[in-house]
Amino acid sequence: MHQSFQFSIQAQCSQTQARAATFLTPHGKVETPRFMPVGTLATVKALTPAQLKGTGAQMVLANTYHLHLQPGDDLIARAGGLHRFMGWDGPMLTDSGGFQVFSLASLRTIQEEGVKFRSPRDGRIINLTPEKAIAIQNQLGADVIMAFDECPPYPASKEAVVAATERTYRWLKRCIAAHNRSDQALFGIVQGGVYADLRTAAAEQLVDLNLPGYAIGGVSVGEPGDLINQIVKVTAPLLPVGKPRYLMGVGTYQEMVQAIAAGIDLFDCVIPTRLARHGAVFVRGERWNIKNAQFREDFAPLDAECPCYTCQNFSRAYLGHLWRCRELLVYTLLSIHNITELVRFTARIREAILGDRFLTEFGHYLAPPTEQ
Repeated sequence: MHQSFQFSIQAQCSQTQARAATFLTPHGKVETPRFMPVGTLATVKALTPAQLKGTGAQMVLANTYHLHLQPGDDLIARAGGLHRFMGWDGPMLTDSGGFQVFSLASLRTIQEEGVKFRSPRDGRIINLTPEKAIAIQNQLGADVIMAFDECPPYPASKEAVVAATERTYRWLKRCIAAHNRSDQALFGIVQGGVYADLRTAAAEQLVDLNLPGYAIGGVSVGEPGDLINQIVKVTAPLLPVGKPRYLMGVGTYQEMVQAIAAGIDLFDCVIPTRLARHGAVFVRGERWNIKNAQFREDFAPLDAECPCYTCQNFSRAYLGHLWRCRELLVYTLLSIHNITELVRFTARIREAILGDRFLTEFGHYLAPPTEQ
């Protein structure tokens, strides 16, 4: 790992694989386990960078594919890179666009060279190759960049998943060859669908490449939660102990605790801001709808113990009022709370691991879910 990047483990749970670590990047440190908010288009929706910092967020994501389409990576490079362009001075990660391209099923063709697709923005044909995905990310300048992968859907035949997983490995080697910035850490992505043997083989291949970090991808594409848990349990322990491990696209309380127990360090998900835009909030593990009648005359904060700006200043009644009026402020206030809640949740887990209380305090999340 380049000297700008260091990963050091402070504590390990005595009964699970959970660990508390520090991941040092050129733009500061990330204390893990940690939830990372998603800022797809170089903005976490409805929040200023100062508000984002106030949530306790340390590392933020942006998306290669979306930024390439608009405003273009050349423009961002001319602006001084992604950090300066969006006014965020903390650690950043860009994902490669593989997942977005996979979700354009009707508009794309996958070949060995790369993926050709029709831009949903202006209709032009774009050829995204591993080399192109890396070149875009080198221009954007995030601290951590992701290899370009093929993300198989769920369900898919084993043959289809084998082909995608093998291609992901060949593409990863092309990404490594194309990557030329030592101040950016390139992470590989373990694919393999829901097949433990494919995940195991893929993880072993990736470990041999000695990358600065590893991600588990293709797990939030429609599988049931218990399958996600099984995949992560099999895959995470195969990845190097002394490197960061990132589970892509996962952000529910239970999924994060299960993954942390398996040894995962980093998570990202659009859940907190997406739910905020639908009037939903997380309060101590529960999901509430702020437009419910029960909150109309409720002058308590969402959570009296939450330190976020929203809970410190506003009542449930006020937030419900804003929602019913469709006032723009409601999106900001609910997003601030939801992101703070998920970041605090992972920070509390970190504290519990440091004190070897992880199983005592969070073990109830590891019980199998009851049948609905």
